[in-house]
Amino acid sequence: MAHDAKQIPATARRSQALSGTARVPGDKSISHRSFMFGGLASGETRITGLLEGEDVLRTGAAMKAMGAQIEKKGAEWIIRGTGNGALLEPEGPLDFGNAGTGSRLTMGLVGTYDMETTFMGDASLSSRPMGRVLDPLRQMGVQVLKAAPGDRMPITLRGPKHAAPITYRVPMASAQVKSAVLLAGLNTPGITTVIEPVMTRDHTEKMLKGFGANLDVETDERGVRHIFIEGQGKLTGQVIAVPGDPSSAAFPLVAALIVPGSDIVIENVLMNPTRTGLITTLMEMGGRIDVINPRSEGGEDVADLRVRHSDLKGVTVPPERAPSMIDEYPVLAVAAGFAEGETLMQGLEELRVKESDRLAAVASGLKLNGVDCTEGEATLAVRGIPGGKGLGGAGKSDAVETHLDHRIAMSFLVLGLAAEKPVTVDDATMIATSFPEFMGLMKDLGAEIEQED
Repeated sequence: MAHDAKQIPATARRSQALSGTARVPGDKSISHRSFMFGGLASGETRITGLLEGEDVLRTGAAMKAMGAQIEKKGAEWIIRGTGNGALLEPEGPLDFGNAGTGSRLTMGLVGTYDMETTFMGDASLSSRPMGRVLDPLRQMGVQVLKAAPGDRMPITLRGPKHAAPITYRVPMASAQVKSAVLLAGLNTPGITTVIEPVMTRDHTEKMLKGFGANLDVETDERGVRHIFIEGQGKLTGQVIAVPGDPSSAAFPLVAALIVPGSDIVIENVLMNPTRTGLITTLMEMGGRIDVINPRSEGGEDVADLRVRHSDLKGVTVPPERAPSMIDEYPVLAVAAGFAEGETLMQGLEELRVKESDRLAAVASGLKLNGVDCTEGEATLAVRGIPGGKGLGGAGKSDAVETHLDHRIAMSFLVLGLAAEKPVTVDDATMIATSFPEFMGLMKDLGAEIEQED
């Protein structure tokens, strides 16, 4: 999406029962890493099922700018990588658009190279603090030559002649920070160690080992993970089949739970235990979700999900579950709006630094549509109305503000499918960053959603 793209509103209306089978796009986290590790590895990497959203394609463009050869043939992406330690200095700035994952991980990947790299992004990404990634990189010898106030983009990094390995304890539950440090360790002599007190999504560790990195994980008696990576080893190209993104599956899943009479199947969903917090929570709320045909593909757990309309009840979602569902809280809040009683979500401080202040954006959108909720510093309490009586009503003149955030847009369109009155979001163009097929997929299931021409 261009930085100055015109806003295009969309409206969702109360729908008849949703039915049918859906297959969501490839997992965003694994897609980013597939482009990065394939672009870095020696030899050829072949990828099927890649999420072709704008965020991931920006990561691919960045790897091409640093010497990787990337092309698409039919349904397959073919990458010829540079070899670990052999990335080239890009001729111009790397523009990541709205891609927080792509930009933060790439800062780690290239920061320890003896070269200068500039990172830029759209208005949303430029407002997001990057200090959490830059702090450990500074310890490894990386200089931040230029940055907007508060360690924000545009940012120019200068790598050291020889980076220094560090032992870094991640101060917050963040897979992006963990991954950035591990990727910086790939080009650093010796052993780089990341200490992770709270486990977050582990795709980086799994995939790096798959590409041949010398990486070990030890968990102590308190459950604290110590991740060791040996720098300057060889990575070798791989064949990757990307499973469906559970964060994208969340939208048709919640829609089916709250639209009366619905019965759908979502195929090929990634079921990595670090990513299934939403499914666990919805089942606790009484959601009828059947895990069908569980299997392993490419070292990851995958399954199909049958989802039926359910009478949901409020629950308390503990803070330690947040890392396994951090992107799903907006749509969980929508589900809670149709549940009986109160749903209390805790440990949400990370939502303040997403594509938008997601916590404030969710609370504001809920209130606008008649949902009773209370926003705390790191909590959200939602008191639902079973059946959605009286809910909805955000029209064109007072549409839900999405703040350039794809997950806010999709979540409130899902709300409109079960609310009594239609729900309009101020912009749906940025949905393409993570889920370009969202509109078509939801309509195929029977959802009444219209985007203005």
